[in-house]
Amino acid sequence: MASKKKKAAKAGAGVFATGKAAASNPYVQRLANDDELRENLRTAYDSARKAYERMSNGKGPAKALLDDKKTQRELKDAAESLRDAANSLRGAKAKKKRRRGGLLTLLLVGGIAALVLSEDLRKKVLDTLFGAEEEFEYTSTTTPSSTGAGATVGSS
Repeated sequence: MASKKKKAAKAGAGVFATGKAAASNPYVQRLANDDELRENLRTAYDSARKAYERMSNGKGPAKALLDDKKTQRELKDAAESLRDAANSLRGAKAKKKRRRGGLLTLLLVGGIAALVLSEDLRKKVLDTLFGAEEEFEYTSTTTPSSTGAGATVGSS
């Protein structure tokens, strides 16, 4: 009987040591304290489970992956949730989505439209890029003949 008590005490000590090590682990602490991390993991699990159920409905996983939009959406949601959870565990700050590309495109299209529609603006831009256009008057250095061209060719 004493050996059973010793084995039980030894097992209890091992469980206690494992619990103490887990409590001091920063990842376990973050999982216990971070509601957003837990929600991301829960969402990832639910989405993956739904995708698995849709893939195992008898049509075959390849057909479900390639043709079923709901399965693709569930897998995408699971991947996004796992990525967010991993970033949260690593302590990476959430990046804000930038919308500068849309604004830049709008400004570019507006500028091109203004150049196309406004002649004065086009002239200003061309003058700025290539310098002001010089105005000059053309005067010919040759003198026109007083007689017609037919008279000089056939008279000799």
